[in-house]
Amino acid sequence: MSLYFKQAGEGPPLVLLHGLFGSLENLGMIARLLASNYTVYSVDLPNHGRSGHTDHTSLGLMAQSVAEWLEQQSLSQVRLFGHSLGGKVAMELALSQPQIVSHLAVADIAPVQYESHHTDVFAGLNALNIDALSNRGEADKVLAQYVPEAPVRSFLLKNLVKEGAGYRWRMNLSVLQECYPAMLVANREGLYQGPTLFLKGANSDYIQPAAKSPILSRFPGAQVRIIANTGHWLHADKPELVVRTLEKFYA
Repeated sequence: MSLYFKQAGEGPPLVLLHGLFGSLENLGMIARLLASNYTVYSVDLPNHGRSGHTDHTSLGLMAQSVAEWLEQQSLSQVRLFGHSLGGKVAMELALSQPQIVSHLAVADIAPVQYESHHTDVFAGLNALNIDALSNRGEADKVLAQYVPEAPVRSFLLKNLVKEGAGYRWRMNLSVLQECYPAMLVANREGLYQGPTLFLKGANSDYIQPAAKSPILSRFPGAQVRIIANTGHWLHADKPELVVRTLEKFYA
């Protein structure tokens, strides 16, 4: 399948993978900063952004799609950064094909099973009659009944694109909802012995103390850095600090 991407900068190749419901634009700030020292490839995951759609998805399938894309770009080994779901996919790729990944950085996610916590998001997205919408304000008003946080609604509605007299979803909403449980599972067992960095938002609960053992069993060389005064969106909260931390790690 085809994956949409943007390339910027010069230097060793570095691939950025975004989270659930997102697109490469979500990592745009750190992509611009990292492009000073790296050739940065910002990629839309399958069924997200402008990338192709499939009838089914899972961590393994997404990792395989990224591996095939790397081969298409003649990239035999890369530095890798993934946030949230993108971090899950990055870990899956490193565990399944470790020779492809020279350095692995994972932002605010662990290789463990997660509980469902997007029920209200899916309900709100499905409540939108996108064929009948006349503007984004209407969509925001409906979505607010399910998702009270305005920044989260703004993030989600970036997936809504004008088409003809109505709108359409850029993401493959039906498949993401159907296959959502397959994206919450623990990452495969395996061993990636390359340099590994986990970044944790200090105010986020996505990486719990119980994740230490699952992390080290798969990534024995893993380091953990806590980014102060940040939540799950640590790259948006403190982009300069995140980039400095990554550049030190990738060097």
